[in-house]
Amino acid sequence: MRPGLKQPRNTAEARAIQKALRERIRLEPLRKSPELIAGADAAFSGEMVVAVACLFTFPELELIDEKTVIRKVTFPYIPGFLTFREGPAVIEAVRKLGQRPDLLLIDGQGIAHPERIGIASHVGLVLDIPTIGCAKSRLVGEYEEPGLKKGNWSELKYKQERVGTVLRTRDRVSAMFISPGHRVSFEDSVRIALSTVRSSRVPEPTRVADVKTKKMKREYEAQRIHRSDL
Repeated sequence: MRPGLKQPRNTAEARAIQKALRERIRLEPLRKSPELIAGADAAFSGEMVVAVACLFTFPELELIDEKTVIRKVTFPYIPGFLTFREGPAVIEAVRKLGQRPDLLLIDGQGIAHPERIGIASHVGLVLDIPTIGCAKSRLVGEYEEPGLKKGNWSELKYKQERVGTVLRTRDRVSAMFISPGHRVSFEDSVRIALSTVRSSRVPEPTRVADVKTKKMKREYEAQRIHRSDL
């Protein structure tokens, strides 16, 4: 098993892994503008997890590759430990892409997490890829509601420390919760998130990954029903 993918036996082990890994998280400006950006998402069907990674050119956002993974869940649902439940499938899907992305957007949290290591940070560390967490809802922290215009933002703070940005990605829509995962800065996280928004408030790479994940889940469940009827 590759480093970083060890599955804990309980929450105590999971928390110990998080605390050890978070010391390795680096928040820093991107070294170069990305040319390939991937989006990843996951969904659950019973005891199985479906993960999809979609690869796009940047800034054109042309979809050029996608990979899907379906595997058995090995960790229960416990708030704050999402990485151990869906992270292995997300990592596998990203690794299956024909080209390595320069940056990865994940539907989830980066450092905006009780232990400062959400799924975007954890996956970024394992893959050693700059990652950004793009969440539709808040996990931790306090903030002031940003203005209603696209690009308006406010700081998300947890225990008096900035952990993310509450970003209005389109005029008069619910804000997104953008947090750096690994090897990216707060400023670059906001810039990339805004530059990847198209028809939805959600950045296009994670929006497409979400759509395809739900489609794969429906197809998997339909096949399972069909097999049970034979």
